[in-house]
Amino acid sequence: MRRILFAIPGDLGARTGGYEYDRRILQAVPALGVDIVHLAMPGSFPEPSAQDVADAVESLDRAVEPGDVVLMDGLACGALPESALRRIRMPLIELCHHPLCLEAGLAPARAATLRENETRNLALVAHILVTSPHTAGTLVEDFSAPPAKISVALPGTDPAARAQGSGTPLALLAVGSIIPRKGFDILVEALAGLDDLDWRLNIVGSHEHAPATALALRERVASLGLAPRVEFAGERSSNALSSLYDGAELFVSSSHYEGYGMALAEALARGLPIVMTKGGAAGETVPEGAALKVPPGDIPALRSALRLAMTDRGLRLRLSDEAWRAGQQLPRWEDAARIVVEAARRVGAPAI
Repeated sequence: MRRILFAIPGDLGARTGGYEYDRRILQAVPALGVDIVHLAMPGSFPEPSAQDVADAVESLDRAVEPGDVVLMDGLACGALPESALRRIRMPLIELCHHPLCLEAGLAPARAATLRENETRNLALVAHILVTSPHTAGTLVEDFSAPPAKISVALPGTDPAARAQGSGTPLALLAVGSIIPRKGFDILVEALAGLDDLDWRLNIVGSHEHAPATALALRERVASLGLAPRVEFAGERSSNALSSLYDGAELFVSSSHYEGYGMALAEALARGLPIVMTKGGAAGETVPEGAALKVPPGDIPALRSALRLAMTDRGLRLRLSDEAWRAGQQLPRWEDAARIVVEAARRVGAPAI
């Protein structure tokens, strides 16, 4: 293998879990003695125009040299037409954060089209990297991917100091882009029944990926009378986000589906007690003793769990202790990079 070409669509600087994963792989791989090159692809994926598809394939064709391995983010690989994917000189590895067709809010016809396309493309690629065992199982069971073709490279988590909290009012923290899949509407509906308690919620995440969803959420918060209690912090720098984790008393997640749940892992690393929905891989990422878990979309169950956690300090301390223990066992980014490199070496030809 000569080098890894990491093909990533859109803005690599975007503060989402997927892009953070991609950035950290780009940073960590060189320390293992392997060259890795970021190859930018159009930002229209997973809804590319015909021209963007042509441009993406052409740029890859120009960049690939003998001995290279192409690693392509699933945001593009899952959405490329099969004919376009066949034009890319192999070997090709897909990095699947989670299947595109499982994104919440898709029209049924679009979800079905994506599922068919992803199934075909997964059959074409030389290898598949996923970010959780849950996603690996989903690809085997629902997309007919051979287990031997899949490697799990769990996201890394940086060591962090244990959160100190901030006393009263109880500081709740939720992290994630405001998109339908994250279920923030479920969270605010659950919190609307807890106005007898003294709490404040900080939602940290971009409003730009689904502006209509973000606007509807703000309007619903206002109509429920929660505006004084809910802050929309938008995207924050790493240092600013770290401060918010440190000042939180309770981490909350209401996502419908997670391919891993990097924000949940960050909460574990800081020893935060967690109340969460267990959609997708999220329920596996967080051990039972560190969180109160409820089914995704279940507002009454989420409200009950929130009330229990907010009113029982002893419970929060027990959850916190277990979260802190689990957080110390989380993999680091060099672990993920090592698995990426192993996969690339497995499918790559000798450098020429």
